[in-house]
Amino acid sequence: MNRIGGWLLGLASVLAFALLYAPIVVMVLFSFNAPRGRFNLVWQGFTLANWRQPLADAALTQAFLASLALALAAAVLAVLLGGLMALALGRVRLRGGRAIALLLALPLTNPEIVLATALLNLFVDLNLPRGPLTLLLSHSLFCLSYAALTLKARLAGFDPSLELAAQDLGAPPLAAFRRVTLPLLAPGLLAAGLLSFSLSFDDYVISSFTAGETVTLPLYLAGAFQREISPQIQVLSTLVLLVSGVLLILATPRSSGSGRR
Repeated sequence: MNRIGGWLLGLASVLAFALLYAPIVVMVLFSFNAPRGRFNLVWQGFTLANWRQPLADAALTQAFLASLALALAAAVLAVLLGGLMALALGRVRLRGGRAIALLLALPLTNPEIVLATALLNLFVDLNLPRGPLTLLLSHSLFCLSYAALTLKARLAGFDPSLELAAQDLGAPPLAAFRRVTLPLLAPGLLAAGLLSFSLSFDDYVISSFTAGETVTLPLYLAGAFQREISPQIQVLSTLVLLVSGVLLILATPRSSGSGRR
């Protein structure tokens, strides 16, 4: 019975991974498809022409670059503000610190539609035209909680006596922070930045409420099913997948050896 259970568990695991990665495999395959119409949904034949001109679709390229710039700016702003919040919550005993931490985690549990509606009402009340600025503000806002909590978790394992020791040895507070604390926080900063970037890059719900006439990649792809699904969509998606895979491999810690002395 244990052997049968092991086989069933292995089969279930294989099926789960197949279901998870089958759409990705199909997307990569259709980046080499030669469609005969406007919709790249039916396999017609193999071609490399799509990869020779990955930016042939001008509207798609513009939306991709807009999402890329927005995600980078939102990640930088979220990490900067989230890092300051994490330092304040981790180093200073604030009155009502638990309530502040609860308010910080609350956006993570709220549905995106609630935050999107609230942001839309806020921008309308402030008479702020929807566009790149409102997109940046809204994306930075919902990425802020993720960045702050990620850095707060990193600070939980940080020994503040190291920075104090540097100051005792004559280093100014700013130099001690830059040369001692900041390198130790670097993995947390990188993780918070990558998480914020990915969340902003593929956001659709909040963007649809705050974008105005600005078209991001998720908004373009949502409307593409009504106009045209060009092969360049699969090409750019595959390129994003490859870059993400390379970053994941580089970020994965390597084993230090076989353990022999």
